[in-house]
Amino acid sequence: QVQLVESGGGLVQAGGSLRLSCAASGRAFSMYAMAWFRQAPGKERAFVAAITWSAGRTYYSDSVKGRFTISRDNAKSTMYLQMNSLKPEDTAVYYCAVPSRSGNLYVKSTYDYWGQGTQVTVSS
Repeated sequence: QVQLVESGGGLVQAGGSLRLSCAASGRAFSMYAMAWFRQAPGKERAFVAAITWSAGRTYYSDSVKGRFTISRDNAKSTMYLQMNSLKPEDTAVYYCAVPSRSGNLYVKSTYDYWGQGTQVTVSS
């Protein structure tokens, strides 16, 4: 079992920045990768970014590429999402997720463990 706790959400004006954190505990040493997804009201939960735990390979959705940066601190079992140049369409609940095995990191069905989510609201 892996427990995930997100933090860092809030209200920000368009063009501003936020940094999200996701702390993992439990069997965090066995993680293959971690990812961020987001879900806006009335929409499906969508992939944002992912990072492999050992090699640090990163993956981004087209909508955030160049604005968001995913990173991790292995010693703290913590993942981060630095979000710059935020837009109103980035408003959503952001979730971190961990898969129990390798797979397609872009799809939510790959992931077995989810955090409770943190709200990000970008005002225009």
